[in-house]
Amino acid sequence: MTYLILLIGFALLIKGADYFVEGASKIAQTLRVSPMLIGLTIVAFGTSAPEASVSFIAAFEGNSDVAVGNVVGSNIFNATFILGVTALVFPLAVQSDTIRKEIPFALLAAISLLILISDVQLQYSELNLITRTEGILLLLFFAVFLYYVFEMARNNRDQINAENPAIVVNPSWMKNILFTVGGLVGIVFGGYLVVENSIQIALSLGMSETLVGLTIVAVGTSLPELVTSVTAAMKKQTEIALGNIVGSNIFNIFFILGASATIHPLAVDPKIFLDMWVMIVVTILLLIISRTNHKISRIEGTILAIIYIVYLVFIIFRN
Repeated sequence: MTYLILLIGFALLIKGADYFVEGASKIAQTLRVSPMLIGLTIVAFGTSAPEASVSFIAAFEGNSDVAVGNVVGSNIFNATFILGVTALVFPLAVQSDTIRKEIPFALLAAISLLILISDVQLQYSELNLITRTEGILLLLFFAVFLYYVFEMARNNRDQINAENPAIVVNPSWMKNILFTVGGLVGIVFGGYLVVENSIQIALSLGMSETLVGLTIVAVGTSLPELVTSVTAAMKKQTEIALGNIVGSNIFNIFFILGASATIHPLAVDPKIFLDMWVMIVVTILLLIISRTNHKISRIEGTILAIIYIVYLVFIIFRN
């Protein structure tokens, strides 16, 4: 019965995120913003809503390992397997602004998190902890990112209006709002079911909560990103696909962990440090690949996907 409820939870997460993204994306399009911006914001935040609900609920219940492991595991999965599979479907073109600003911002998020959780090494504390103060600091970083996005949106909208002044869009506002709200309800309830039942399964199998957060929960809550990015690649909307991943990784650390730590200080399992370094290294690798050819080819996508498979096998054996 626990496994069945877990599957129902994942189904609610995925379908809820699907409806949320569909409704919110159509609303965003009426505001005349670029596909990359939609990917970085509406799509990225929408597909990260499962991670948010899982981490928030885990923080409320004091399950720090699930909250932290979920975010770190999701970011690694996003930057390796999802980008890899998406590039296999259709090579991803990378814009100059993404290379100079958005990917470095994701790298800043990863490095900031590593510094904040290194209390034992840097401050000689007895415990590595993301405090409420550090959670608020992460939220301030997120506010800076939002300011950058809004400025980019304003400039982009002015440019589109100048090029296409006659465009008129008449969206079905009520339908899109219902899709958005209904999707969020499914995401929150599905997140609750996933947290409760994955922890029960973990205990019955002798798995640590950190491993559950890094694998079952991280992969499950990242399925909306996978489906959205692959669908965007199939439609050759590569800006949405790449923006979704980069935006999600920034959102996961600055907003989700920031808000989770503000809800309840998060104790950090020492085992997570290796995973933190993996997250930083794959982000640097993504930056190097993007700078080299301004695209992620099918060969590079294959390499990224293989990196995740090797990492997954390693952490399972590590447990």
